[in-house]
Amino acid sequence: MRLSNRSRVPIYNFVLTLINMFIIIGFAAFILEKTRLAMFGNESFLFIIIPILMLILFWVRGRQIFEYDSDGEAVNFKNKNIIPFLSKEIRDEFPKYKILSYEVVNAYIFKRLYVRIKSRKEPHHAIILKYDISYLRNKEVNDLRFSLKKIVKANKEANIEGKTQR
Repeated sequence: MRLSNRSRVPIYNFVLTLINMFIIIGFAAFILEKTRLAMFGNESFLFIIIPILMLILFWVRGRQIFEYDSDGEAVNFKNKNIIPFLSKEIRDEFPKYKILSYEVVNAYIFKRLYVRIKSRKEPHHAIILKYDISYLRNKEVNDLRFSLKKIVKANKEANIEGKTQR
């Protein structure tokens, strides 16, 4: 199964540009208010605070672009930001049989996907990989859960069969 929200990059760029424009206009309105108008008083700080809070919310939600591919024997995860210098791109590829479990954390502001995989170096330990899926739609998150659930179930059945044959 393939899943990607790359087609919505222009929307995310537009929203980020709009937030940046609000910040610039907010600073200009704040300076104009303090030097010339003096109509709002202390509430003039809202011209700066609200756009900056919007930018912080956009940043806290995490990386915007998420790509998932489970076709074949390997699973590919790619998670990157629309602004390359804000955060490093996450790119993971590993065989399906290494996936032990997964968890989708859905907070009010953000969604995260945690995938536990077998460690190659330490066989009794697991590595937890974290991906930002805040910008996926609910249907896409449900499809991702379904695909991962199917992989985990197949892995558990293979482990049970392997133990009974020993």
